Amino acid sequence: MAEIKRGKLRMTEGLQLVGASDTGHGIVIDQLPEVGGLNQGPQPMELLLLALASCTAMDVISIMKKKRQNMTGFEVEFEGERAEEHPKVYKWIKLKFIFRGKNLSSEAAERSIYLSQTKYCPISAMLSRSVKIETSYEIIEE
Repeated sequence: MAEIKRGKLRMTEGLQLVGASDTGHGIVIDQLPEVGGLNQGPQPMELLLLALASCTAMDVISIMKKKRQNMTGFEVEFEGERAEEHPKVYKWIKLKFIFRGKNLSSEAAERSIYLSQTKYCPISAMLSRSVKIETSYEIIEE
């Protein structure tokens, strides 16, 4: 049987919402004051980028560990450009993976990113059908 995820959003003040997933974890979602928010949490379109970056990051970290790569740190920098006209979808998204460690393999890094983008990350699979997602990486020797 397919997995079903549930949650709930509740309005607090202005456009601010408090959301909770079926696992019980909550998050404040908000907007800028000029459009009615309080600016006390990420905006929905920011959450989309965070979801993509975190989904693929977890895959990449897991794959690198399976490849026995000695990472001492890992970051994902991301950016996306939105269209000027409504519904203001993302025109492109860029992810830059920054690996830190000792004697890390560039082949392992490339393969981990590739597998996440093409096989494991469902958010990437959904978004890549409508927006160009570019990836790059950097390895910092420590």
